[in-house]
Amino acid sequence: MKVIVQKYGGTSMGSVDRIHRVATRIKKWSDTDVKLVVVTSAMSGETNRLISLAKNFTADPDARSLDQVLASGEQVSSGLLTIMLKELGLDAISFCGWQVKIVTDSVFGKAKIKSIDPSFVRKELSTRNVVVITGFQGIDESSGAITTLGRGGSDTSAVALAYALKAEECLIYTDVDGVYTTDPRVEPNAKRLKTVTFEEMLEMSSLGSKVLQIRAVGFAGKFKVKTRVLSSFQDPNLSIADELRESTIVTHEEDEVMEEAVISGIAFNRDEARITVSGVSDTPGVAHKILGPIANANIDVDMIIQNSSRDGTTDFSFTVHKDELRDAEKVLLDEVPKSLGYGEICSDINICKVSVVGIGMRSNVGVASKMFEILSMEGINIKMISTSEIKISVVIDDKYMELAVRALHRAFNLDV
Repeated sequence: MKVIVQKYGGTSMGSVDRIHRVATRIKKWSDTDVKLVVVTSAMSGETNRLISLAKNFTADPDARSLDQVLASGEQVSSGLLTIMLKELGLDAISFCGWQVKIVTDSVFGKAKIKSIDPSFVRKELSTRNVVVITGFQGIDESSGAITTLGRGGSDTSAVALAYALKAEECLIYTDVDGVYTTDPRVEPNAKRLKTVTFEEMLEMSSLGSKVLQIRAVGFAGKFKVKTRVLSSFQDPNLSIADELRESTIVTHEEDEVMEEAVISGIAFNRDEARITVSGVSDTPGVAHKILGPIANANIDVDMIIQNSSRDGTTDFSFTVHKDELRDAEKVLLDEVPKSLGYGEICSDINICKVSVVGIGMRSNVGVASKMFEILSMEGINIKMISTSEIKISVVIDDKYMELAVRALHRAFNLDV
């Protein structure tokens, strides 16, 4: 039994007309010799609407209860799609994530998938064309409560199901026809990549690219799930061959990457905030005393910098997602010991992160120097720097983001 997993995001499911287009595309695929598992996100804007409803009662809703509320968005979209598929003559059925036993840990709002029993879905596929499953959600392994996987979690649901079912491929349908050298809305000369390595995609996702959720990329890379990014906005009656041609494949093989550029893409992220704890005693264990409580609160930290000591004190800065800034500040005020002797805790939300990414950096020197030179020529000051084997990231003032992206895109010949 040949199985294909397809995932449709919120914009793809954003209206009755778009759901009809999705159903038309699914019928086209089901007319071939494949069984389809379709993973849906909530309709565009629905998750935000549900969060707003919950916040009518409190600014900090109980996480377990909020997950019950948020999970309803995907349930609606999967049910509507299944109704449409049946109208088109397909033998389709829909299930919630908890019904197919997508088992997660107990971290509500950011749950991680622990296991999936493929037998339930395989049994359904043996008797029908299409199984529709809600993305973004599962069931808590200890309490049996509904959990959600965090923003973009439907990508992770799809990749995990593809792995569990040993699917031929996982097709991620979104509002763009692949992975681009940067966001075409910022740089009109951005090019679609035919292929990109999982390493590069992982870096791009972590650095702000919204095409694929970072956890989904990590999961696909670890378990070697063949993954493809396509647009659901293309004509649903386009031939399958043409549809696949206008896409990006995420691959493990570096020699499959057609582009020979040192840099594959420019990523940016406007969703981060910087926190600085100033005047900290420059003694062993400072980083742990500051970031330990942050980690215990399940808050993700990105970039970290500690200034050199002066008069026995130092400034310690790190970045978090803007949505978690308030929680991070509260943790620091409540739990970071006064024995550190810090002066003040201040935040900056008017920043962004811009990054250059490419496996070609492994064999080419001077990328960082060139990046810093270009930014300097544009009069852009760098606040923080972070590097890895295949990426360089800088934090700059948010107002310079578009200028920086366009200048770097041009300088590294990505618009050629």
